[in-house]
Amino acid sequence: MPFFHNQSRAELRQMYVDAWRKRREQLPVEPVEAQIADVIQDHPEYQPALEQGELVLDKDFQPEAGATNPFLHMGLHLAVRDQIATDRPPGIKAAFAHLAAKHPSTHDAEHVLIELLAEALWNAQRNGQAPDERAYLARVRDQCRE
Repeated sequence: MPFFHNQSRAELRQMYVDAWRKRREQLPVEPVEAQIADVIQDHPEYQPALEQGELVLDKDFQPEAGATNPFLHMGLHLAVRDQIATDRPPGIKAAFAHLAAKHPSTHDAEHVLIELLAEALWNAQRNGQAPDERAYLARVRDQCRE
């Protein structure tokens, strides 16, 4: 059962706000909070919004208005980090190592995976199917060859 399976959007967002507050206040954190705080640390552009607390919990981020959803972006970072840690789909860890060697930072390489993962999820949703792991991994490997 997925960890975030039965939480509302506001509850999930509150996890980010709380993890960041604990990091700033140097309070003890749970392992998942440490992972979230690490992603937030890598995104100083999102930190002020998270420090607003409740003001950001119900905010809609409309792409039509040019808004980037920081929670979606950071959630995708968490997803690709989990993929790499668990090597799921099989081969993603090695492919990521190749990508990381080609980019100035691991964070930049993660952004390549994020784009490809978002594309795979969008295609799956559009087609009413589960994400195609083989197609996703093939696209990642294509990026390694470029």
